[in-house]
Amino acid sequence: MSMKRIRLELARDHDFPQGSRDRGYEFTAPLDADDHIDPERWKQARDKCRVRRFWDGEKDEVGHLVRKPGGSWAFHYDILGDEDDDETGYRFGSHAFRPGEYVSINEHDDQLRTFRVVTVLEVPE
Repeated sequence: MSMKRIRLELARDHDFPQGSRDRGYEFTAPLDADDHIDPERWKQARDKCRVRRFWDGEKDEVGHLVRKPGGSWAFHYDILGDEDDDETGYRFGSHAFRPGEYVSINEHDDQLRTFRVVTVLEVPE
């Protein structure tokens, strides 16, 4: 099974007109031939599907990529432990994770932010 490490960085918005390399996510997930998250392979390796949220001026948050009822994807953080604090990827199931693509995440503060896929790297086994 081929796992990928995906880096997302904050895209430009009203607070960050140039975007921000210091705000984003790195997560590991199995991708299919079309670069979508593969739910069947995720089931086999869910313990390896980790996420790290990095945000300038804040402590990193570490957790897992989880599948919610209904099939949506979210980041669940180990230290928070509350599903209400999960950060849900907007239409993650239909997005291709390729450098240059954009995805949106509904964050803890209920703010929908857009991130750019910066890198997608093979994870050595």
